[in-house]
Amino acid sequence: MREIPVVDTTLRDAHQCLWATRMTTAHMLPIAERMDRIGFQRIDLAGTIQFDVCIRYLKENPWERIRLMRERIKDTPLSSFTRSKNLVSFDVLPDDIVGLWVERLVANGFREVGTFDGLNDIDNMMVTLDVARGLGVKMFGALSYSLSPVHTDELYVDTARELVRRGKVDAIWLKDAGGLLTIDRIRTLVPAIKKVIGAIPLELHSHCMTGLAPLVYLEGIKAGADRIHSSIAPLANGNAQPATQSMARNLRGLGYAVSVDDGLIEEVGEHFRKIAEEEGKPLGTPQEYDAFHYEHQVPGGMMSNFRSQLAQAGLSHLMQRLLEECARVRTELGYPIMITPFAQLVGTQAVLNVVQGERYKTVPDEVKKYALGYYGRLLAPVEPSVLDRIVENGSPSIALRPQPLAPAVEKLRRQYSGASDDERILRFMFAGQQVDEMMAAGPTRTEHTFEKPLVRLVRELSQRKITRVHFSTLPQHAA
Repeated sequence: MREIPVVDTTLRDAHQCLWATRMTTAHMLPIAERMDRIGFQRIDLAGTIQFDVCIRYLKENPWERIRLMRERIKDTPLSSFTRSKNLVSFDVLPDDIVGLWVERLVANGFREVGTFDGLNDIDNMMVTLDVARGLGVKMFGALSYSLSPVHTDELYVDTARELVRRGKVDAIWLKDAGGLLTIDRIRTLVPAIKKVIGAIPLELHSHCMTGLAPLVYLEGIKAGADRIHSSIAPLANGNAQPATQSMARNLRGLGYAVSVDDGLIEEVGEHFRKIAEEEGKPLGTPQEYDAFHYEHQVPGGMMSNFRSQLAQAGLSHLMQRLLEECARVRTELGYPIMITPFAQLVGTQAVLNVVQGERYKTVPDEVKKYALGYYGRLLAPVEPSVLDRIVENGSPSIALRPQPLAPAVEKLRRQYSGASDDERILRFMFAGQQVDEMMAAGPTRTEHTFEKPLVRLVRELSQRKITRVHFSTLPQHAA
């Protein structure tokens, strides 16, 4: 009986897609030890977006979160990954900064480190892999999946072959951030990749935006894939990964072994269900099939942020037009994969085009840099007329040819001579007073107390300008 290991994404990608990455450390710590005992292959705890949200919105020290979780999760490896050479920023960073980031990930408790690149450019992934290998941790490299005339099986086979040959990775991660994999495609893609990677495990990572991901996983396993990425319901489905509970049940029904503790999984799921109900956070539910998703290809985390930001600006009525413009911009830019940072580049340009009423009237610096090859080798050329407008309307300070970046770590250490490397790398990534504000917020909150509804009501009322509150009880028969 073939064993199918499970990589857990509840603490990273699931809440990134469903809760706009707003899971706090206090939400995680109470169930950390139970998650350690479930039997996961590894627990995916943080990419780079988690650092951004921790500092800018939650006012938590992300390094402290990692250390606190490592204290409680002792047996299951914690994993992180880098976003090419961008990390937290949307710009390309010097190689030594990427290397320092990987060093700090390992020093703070990550035992597996991976990387992905939105152009599937191996050169962009090698810094992370080389540093991680030198530090003695396991490495995984991603094949960033997309649909376009240039994203062929041959592209993914060639990328996988090079990740094995040059990167010497311990696993290959088929990363479908847009939830675009179909039954037919997974049946051809998995055998083709396995043929060139041999015994190296192939992991499936997809999202449920079209409702197909659970079946894609099952067909992928039948075709030879080795592991799946899933999240614990109710932090599953919707824009997130398939639910661990249903995947384990269905895989066992097909004759595979899935060695996870179902009882502990239910306890963790109930913990997050209570938090969602208490704090008004959404629960993941199965999505209806949407053929239009294959045109705009906006990933789950970005979709939830789009809806939230448009609602805050009173522009929710523009959602359909915005998605249509995303599809058009993506085609014109040569089919970048809708994955960070390119999804944000496409999305920002689409917003500007729609709101301003003139396409490419304003061009963000990152869009111009992408079009000129700053992010790496483009898989398809930018449409010539669009490239002309990008060059004309983009910042004139951006050189037409990218130049090598100077090392930055030694200067950073001199600039913050009294700080640790953990603090230095955060100050490099976050401008202005953001790190100071995070540190001024004090120690990370580590305990979460569930409040009874009446207690919560009284607390919320006490924060309002109300001088009198009258409580009465209903007769028993009226209740």
